[in-house]
Amino acid sequence: MKIAVDAMGGDHAPAVVIKGVEQARDQWPDLEFVLFGDLAQVKPLIQNDERLTLVQSNSVITNEDEPVKAVRSKKDSSMVMAAQAVKDGAAEAVFSMGNTGALLATGIFVIGRIKGIDRPALMPTLPTTNPNNVVNLLDAGANAESKANYLEQWALMGSIYARDIRGIKEPRVALLNNGSEFDKGDSLHQEVYQRLEANPNLNFQGNVEAGFILTDVADVVVTDGFTGNAVLKATEGMAALLMNQIKSSLLNGGARAKLGAVLIKPALGGVKQRFSTSANGGAVLLGVNAPVIKTHGGSKEAAVVSTIGQIREMLVKKTIPQVIDYLKQNPIK
Repeated sequence: MKIAVDAMGGDHAPAVVIKGVEQARDQWPDLEFVLFGDLAQVKPLIQNDERLTLVQSNSVITNEDEPVKAVRSKKDSSMVMAAQAVKDGAAEAVFSMGNTGALLATGIFVIGRIKGIDRPALMPTLPTTNPNNVVNLLDAGANAESKANYLEQWALMGSIYARDIRGIKEPRVALLNNGSEFDKGDSLHQEVYQRLEANPNLNFQGNVEAGFILTDVADVVVTDGFTGNAVLKATEGMAALLMNQIKSSLLNGGARAKLGAVLIKPALGGVKQRFSTSANGGAVLLGVNAPVIKTHGGSKEAAVVSTIGQIREMLVKKTIPQVIDYLKQNPIK
């Protein structure tokens, strides 16, 4: 199995990307990698070139670039070339830590949508109050506007992913809404509720409010992209704020507080790990013809390894072909 890697994407590229790829290569003997980047920077970082192919790219899509314009104008960039390799059959999946919007555009315009999927969705994985479970949220920002059939398609893709990759026999699916009652929400959410409830291939649990997403009430939560992105950013921001406030209070609360900080440091470390980017894997662009996954641009090599493991599982379980086969037999309009 061969993965195309955008070696220049992310805040600490290419060093973190190369370290993570080499660790993943050593961990999974069935993986090969094609690294796209500035070889003058990439080559000196490689310790062992076994199962690594290097390809020169002459430009980089930065976080300051306008996504669609950059994808169209920077065809020699590491991100676009990685996606083109998948399009051409030279690799089976794309990994990047770069510009999220550009990666979304690259997946859609270069690799292409799955037939029967009107709009792909971005799906991150979030921790829950159950230490043995997580929740997938989609769409988390790939689409500013949505239709009812989009959300039904996303619910099915998210359910297939949770079943195959997370090993959940009947994933619980919920609809993010402004109340738990069946008749809550605007006309869009009411129509989506009826669609999800009527679909026999979904284990639909009903509506869930934003405050309960992380309480292990569902394995997959579906929402429109605007709302999903707002909820994701608010959740990440609150988690970071709480950790910083706890740390500040303990360090500035006098001798007793500092002693207490020493005693609870292991427990706080566990909480921090639960919310870390490396613990929960990358965000998947579901709805395109190959696995396209990214992790946070500021992540360390551990996040690269876990995300590559996520990609590997999708390739082994043939998750994308399963979505394609399902939609051929059960088109959603």
